[in-house]
Order: sequence, then C-alpha cells, then structure tokens
Amino acid sequence: MDEGITSELKIEEASSKDLLEQLVRDGARSALQAALEEEVSQFLQRFMHVRDEKGHRKAVRNGYLPERTILSGVGPLAIHQPRVDDRRLRDTEGGQRFSSAILPRFMRKMPSIEGLIPVLYLKGISTGDFSEALAAILGAGAKGLSATTITRLKEGWTEEHKQWSGRSLEGKEYVYLWVDGIWVNGLDDQRSCLLLLMGATREGKKELVAVSDGYRESKASWREMLLDLKARGLKMAGKLAIGDGALGFWAAAEEVFPGMKHQRCWVHKTANVLDKLPKGVQSKAKAMLHDMYQAQTKEEALKTYRLFIASFKDKYPKAVECLEKDEQALFTFYEFPAAHWLHIRTTNPIESTFATVRLRTAKTKGCGSRAATLSMVFKLCQEAEKSWRSLDGAKWIPMVLEGKHFTDGELKDDAA
Repeated sequence: MDEGITSELKIEEASSKDLLEQLVRDGARSALQAALEEEVSQFLQRFMHVRDEKGHRKAVRNGYLPERTILSGVGPLAIHQPRVDDRRLRDTEGGQRFSSAILPRFMRKMPSIEGLIPVLYLKGISTGDFSEALAAILGAGAKGLSATTITRLKEGWTEEHKQWSGRSLEGKEYVYLWVDGIWVNGLDDQRSCLLLLMGATREGKKELVAVSDGYRESKASWREMLLDLKARGLKMAGKLAIGDGALGFWAAAEEVFPGMKHQRCWVHKTANVLDKLPKGVQSKAKAMLHDMYQAQTKEEALKTYRLFIASFKDKYPKAVECLEKDEQALFTFYEFPAAHWLHIRTTNPIESTFATVRLRTAKTKGCGSRAATLSMVFKLCQEAEKSWRSLDGAKWIPMVLEGKHFTDGELKDDAA
C-alpha cells in the first residue's frame, strides 16, 4: 500500500478515536449536568410551599455556580452546577440548606479516580511514574496529579487507615469471618505479614473488619488483632471462620472468642493435596476432592473422602496425610444453611481482593514503608468492598446467630 495512503488512514483512525473519546466525554458531562439539574428541581419542589410573610418562596434557583472541572475516568468534565438560594430555610422548622449528594462542594475527582491510584501503586507503579501512567489513562485531565499530589494523598490515606483502625465497633456482630494472611517483602524482618479480616453482617453484607500487619501469621499477632476488636466493642466475631489451615488465627480465636467454629478453605486444601501427587493422577484426585465439597450431604462427602484415602494411601501417603489432618474442619459447612455454602467453603472473597497485592510483592522488593503498605492495602480493600457480593439466603442469618442447628444445610427441628 502507498505510504501516503497509509499515513492518511492512520490520521483518519486517530481522528476517529479522538472524536469517539470526545463523544463519550460529552455524553458523560450531559448526563451529570442533567442529574444535577434534576436534584435541584426535586429539592425546590420539596420546599415550594415554604414561604415568607410576603408569600415569597424561601428556596429558589439563583443561576449557576462558577464552572468547575471534575476529573473522571473519561477525562475532565466541565460542569455548571446549579445555584440555590436557600438561606432563609434556616429559620423554618424542618428547613435545611441544599447540599448536592451527587457532586459535593469540594469534590474535584470522581471516586473511581481515588480507587485508581492505589490500584496502580499496588500494580508496581512508583510515585514518580504516576503522572505519566495517569496521563496515558486520563489524558489532559491528569495534569493536576503530580508526584507531590500522590505523596500528599498517600499521607492522607495513612491517617485515614489509622482512624479507621480505631473506630468503635460497639454493638457490631458478624455471622461469618473470612481470614487470610499474605507475606510482604520490605516491611521489616519481623513484621512481614499482612493480616486481613472480612465479615458478614446480620443483613448479609460483606465488609472489611481489619487490616493489619503481624509477626509471621503467628497466634500472638492474630490474638492481638482479635483482642483489639473486642476492646473496641465487637459483640460477635463470627459463628464460623473460614481460612487456610496454616494460620495461627485458629488458636487465637479459641482464646478470645471461644465457641467459634472452623472451616478450612477447600481451594487451599485442594491445591496442597494435589501438590503432593504426580501429574498423572492429579486429574482423578481433583475430581474426587471436588465431589467431596459439592456433595449434598455430609454422609455422601465422607463416603468420597474414605474412597480417596483408600485409593491413594499406599502410594501417596503425604497427600492423604494432608487431607486427613483437617477432616473435621473441612466439612463444618454442612452445619450451616445450604444457601451459604457457596460463600463459606473457601476464602475466595479475600483471595480475589489480595490478588493485586500478591502480584506486586512478587514483582518488587516491597511496597515501601510499613505505614505506606498498610494504607495502600486498606484503600484497595475499600475499593474492592464496593463490589463484594452479599450472602445468599440472608433470612437464615438470624437463626445462625441465635445458635439454631442445621444438618446438611437444613434447619433442624430442635423439638424433634
């Protein structure tokens, strides 16, 4: 193809791309502008009956605020926010000043941008490279995000994590806890493990409970965390905790919150067992392990469990030993509602959140200082928390918290 034609095609393609991006930005700006107008309209409608002694409305439109630029995932958006004259509402019973829930007064960046920065950091982008990386994503809208700005934001996140870690938990209760620890290079020689707790509330919502660092996943580290949660008012730490078998968490939980049941993560256990088998038999073994935790009753699961032991014990004793040592904790989930099994058989909710952290620590020597690492992981978890899936079968949660008995996932009639 002629070089001139190729050049023209490239120019045309670039022009089309720029046009598409502009259309997306214009659409986003128009949608945001329309939402702001509707928000103000609803506010004025709500107080249209409130008038002064002369019959004049106490809440009216008053043009627009000065134009402001909001940094978004599709680039900078120029917005004219409606102005409301509502000063006289303060003297009215039940009156209130207008405050936009869509676009708060001092917001300059969309929340998605706040989430983007810790994700990039944990992906391995250094502070000095942020401007270049963000410019490639956000275009001209990234001009205000210099290395100094990033450093300032990180300092703010450190303080935010500190305050969050000291928040009151008075009256809080969780039906389940998911527990995990991850090794991180570069914190220091002793405190080189991040500890994470996720809980499910009475309403079935999963939320972040604690993010801290510990001494090599030891009992002392987990005990320190659990005692702190209890001291801040945590009422119920969980009827069941789900985690890997190597954690010091289990011994600590037995002391601080006695009576909490244990469920070993089937994803971890499957990987550990298969690692002790030759590749030629892994497919068969994996299918049998899958049949165990997918069985509809504990009796069926144990039948497959015993078959696995009989099939592999003589030739592969280490694999069988790995499975046998956690027999009781692997099948605890049968004592809880069947609607919850998908959530409580594994630590997948935590694993997916920590995937980015694991990727970064594998590629780099560390994430910086201890405080910087904790604040980055905290911000990443907060961002991930927005998309955490709630428990199925929330109606069963109060019964679990009350100590009702379930057999093979079904409520047991205590009177029988």
